[in-house]
Amino acid sequence: MYGSGSKGSVSQTRDVTINIRAKQNQRDLIDRAAEIQGKSRSEFMLESAYQKAQDVILDRIFFGLDERKFQEFVALLDAPHKRNEKLQALLTTKSPWD
Repeated sequence: MYGSGSKGSVSQTRDVTINIRAKQNQRDLIDRAAEIQGKSRSEFMLESAYQKAQDVILDRIFFGLDERKFQEFVALLDAPHKRNEKLQALLTTKSPWD
């Protein structure tokens, strides 16, 4: 995962400021949730946003396979590549903007 420390933790040293505008009802809901967890609004928002950012990134880079599918995947990666004429043409064609 990104960052250091345990899952969900955010470094206590703050280097940058993040400012956002919210509607009153959004702030009230966030404040209520933060209070339930015994956190400040800033702590709650930063931890929530940080966790969501990790989830979004992991959704794009992690995929799970059972043992059989994993072995098939590894075999495909290890196999010699097959010549692909269309890919070769694409990679050797000059771009319109060049």
